[in-house]
Amino acid sequence: MRLKNKIHLGTSVLVVVIVIVMNTAIYSAASYMLKEADMERAADNAARMAGGISNPAQSITSSELLRAYTPADGMVRVVLPDGAVDGVSISADAAALREREAVFERGESRSIVEEGGTAYARVAVPIIWRGGEVASLERMEGLQATERILAILRLILILAAVISVIPALFSARILSAIISNPVEKMTETMRRIRQNGTYERIQTNEKRHDELQEMAITFNEMMDLLEENYRKQESFVQNASHELKTPLTVVESYANLLKRHGKERPDLFDESVEAIHEEAIRMKELTQQLLTLARRGEVWDVQPEELDVGPFIQEAADSFAKAYKRPVHVQLIEPFSIETDPAKLRQLLYIFLDNARKYSEKDLRIEVQHPHIRVVDRGIGIPDEDIAKVFDRFYRVDKARSRKTGGFGLGLSLAKELAEAIHAEVRIESEEGTGTTAILTLSEFSFSPAILKEKGEDSR
Repeated sequence: MRLKNKIHLGTSVLVVVIVIVMNTAIYSAASYMLKEADMERAADNAARMAGGISNPAQSITSSELLRAYTPADGMVRVVLPDGAVDGVSISADAAALREREAVFERGESRSIVEEGGTAYARVAVPIIWRGGEVASLERMEGLQATERILAILRLILILAAVISVIPALFSARILSAIISNPVEKMTETMRRIRQNGTYERIQTNEKRHDELQEMAITFNEMMDLLEENYRKQESFVQNASHELKTPLTVVESYANLLKRHGKERPDLFDESVEAIHEEAIRMKELTQQLLTLARRGEVWDVQPEELDVGPFIQEAADSFAKAYKRPVHVQLIEPFSIETDPAKLRQLLYIFLDNARKYSEKDLRIEVQHPHIRVVDRGIGIPDEDIAKVFDRFYRVDKARSRKTGGFGLGLSLAKELAEAIHAEVRIESEEGTGTTAILTLSEFSFSPAILKEKGEDSR
């Protein structure tokens, strides 16, 4: 069953049930109150009658005496202790009561009985009868007037139920359409997206401020994200394929040279082996960076610990300088301590230093000033229009120079995600022809409370 029909059916059934329950409750309450009022009136009449006919004179017969008190639609009679009836008077409209069995009752009793399809209020009260004998005066009054009122009430309630349910059914249909139409539009849009491979959006109404509008907006935002991710994925695959194709082509070419002339020409053999080795290293580095970026959800297992930044930076700089035979000067302007992941921070420094050495022939410098770490080079710099793009995957400012220095355009992209993992920010400042500065800013969130207390700051 479709959602629209479910909402319509469920709402309609609920409305009908509510109307039935309410009308039943109204009718039951009215019936109870009317019959209670009739019973009270019959009891009062019986009490007054008992006071008027107690211990009657012998000169008047019982039936004549009772006839004066007979209701227009009922019966009165006196029942002796042995069950015999000593006088009875029945109205013409209550002939069916003549066959009713007489029962002597010592005390007062009240009940509603039905005889011949008609309801009666029956009251029995004790009475002093002839010669001081205690008898039971039974009085029964018809409830025809109450039954007519209840019949009219039933008709009114039925009409009211029909009148109220019919608009409710139409309202339920409209409500189901209001709720289900956006869902149907979304389903239809997703069906077209699946068939056509496009990224369509649902039309929204700014005047609406409900959950359905929020659902449509969320769907459109999701489509924006999917389209952007697909575009990035497509670009990523194309760039990765291109980057891998070049070293593979070089390896294949030199391998063919080795097969044809490698044994006769030692110089060609050495050249080919060296080229193949270099390209193999390039492919290994590229593959490692690609895997790290692709599996960052598993890799970014942050293990924070308290770290004295000054000695840590100096040690990392010395290790890098020995590995690449490039001097790295560390300037501790304002040393500080932080609580962060040393491995991730070291990896960030190596990415910045590696970028700096590739684009600068001069000495490198690291400045430490709370809460920043700056890696400075005096190289070729980056044009202003390219600074905003340097963190994109595979983006390289100078592709020819990047090829010569071995860059893939992945280092800064990886650095940005590493910085986010340790709650830090990274940005690039550069001037073309003068040099570049990579700035790592550790947010206050990363600082331990003890360190903040020592510096006179409020911990967050």
